[in-house]
Amino acid sequence: MQHCDTLIAPRWCIPVEPSGVVLSEHAVIVSDGKIVDILPLERARQNYQPSVQIRRQDHVLVPGLINAHTHAAMTLLRGLADDMALEEWLRKGIWPTEKRWVSAEMVRDGTELAIAEMICAGITCFSDQYFYPEIVAATAVDLNMRATVGTPVVEFPTSWAQSAEEYLRKGADLVHDAYVEHPLISTCYAPHSLSALSNESFTALRVVADQLDVPVQMHLHETEAEIRASVEATGKRPIERLEELGLVNASLLAVHAVHMTDSEVARFVESGVNIAHCPRSNLKLASGIAPIRRYRNAGIGIGLGTDGAASNNVLDILAEIRLAALLAKTSSDDAAALSAAEALHLGTLGGATALGLAHATGSIEIGKWADLTCVDLSDLNSQPIYDVTSQLVYAAHANQVSDVWVAGKHQLDNGSLAHINKDKLLERSKEWRDRIVTTADQSDR
Repeated sequence: MQHCDTLIAPRWCIPVEPSGVVLSEHAVIVSDGKIVDILPLERARQNYQPSVQIRRQDHVLVPGLINAHTHAAMTLLRGLADDMALEEWLRKGIWPTEKRWVSAEMVRDGTELAIAEMICAGITCFSDQYFYPEIVAATAVDLNMRATVGTPVVEFPTSWAQSAEEYLRKGADLVHDAYVEHPLISTCYAPHSLSALSNESFTALRVVADQLDVPVQMHLHETEAEIRASVEATGKRPIERLEELGLVNASLLAVHAVHMTDSEVARFVESGVNIAHCPRSNLKLASGIAPIRRYRNAGIGIGLGTDGAASNNVLDILAEIRLAALLAKTSSDDAAALSAAEALHLGTLGGATALGLAHATGSIEIGKWADLTCVDLSDLNSQPIYDVTSQLVYAAHANQVSDVWVAGKHQLDNGSLAHINKDKLLERSKEWRDRIVTTADQSDR
């Protein structure tokens, strides 16, 4: 009999790869943080002697959910400026608050709150885009969370950097070089949008990204207003300008990509560009409905993101999976446009692929990290069960997530955070609310 660290035995297991497979009464064997075997439960008990055995009788085990785009620290701004379109939301609500409050302390506290929320919702990996990225990375490591940490790049000065050149340099020194070998952290550059940088700065970004061999992610074609502004200012649509700058390639993750022409879709396919689809944020900010069925049929890789809690207002990929499926159906007038299994793929392996992490996570396969999520399907809203994948996608909620493992470490144990002090996080979030509200009240006088 072979020793292993953990034997996880759910009622069902959806590995995602191979597609469409649902395993019943199987066990996932974990050692040294990785999946070492997947086999029928009876055989697993005969072959392995685990240090820890976890049986979940009414549960489905899936790959850890992946949040392909968020701004974790902005969780402290949740609900601050609701019911506004994107530009108004940014200019009247978000940017003035950020200018006053963004700091290493704010980023640390906001990221901790976001990670705790994401773990409770079954998310095991997130891709972040915010200031003080070295703090985001350090916080993720401290809390044992997998993350792709994006260094922001803009022209204007902030408390973190004063120029595009400094953003690029600090990203290389403080983020990439510090975490290049870390098993939980990958890095990228994350310019806010095409309007945030000059052509010269984008050229410098491309050179540095190529030298470090890191991807680039940015908000792109999020709104029709963004596209009109680009055409008025340069005579070119944003993707056209980005193409001329040499950044439309397989290293690009286009966030949102709501409004694209057929030729732009074809160029993405040809170049290997991936998309981070944020359906809930797109709806809430009235940015539009991305034609995901058209993108998928063309062959574009797609992952799901929440965007930040300030524009969502939750960090819940299960909800994004359901919404993505429903929007794909109604926008294409086809109930089969995005099946339950296909939607689950977007929130797992699709996200991992978009982030360049498919070799490490996103599916339950031998050799990958044990990033796993277990969902309790015993509740009234999940019964009776005819198709476990459909029940998970169309009926289950984040509060049914019972267990989460990141690199084999049990982060959520039967509904309770195992290594994060929830009471401390709640106290800190209330302190931040009081600070921000007081400042806003004073500015209104």
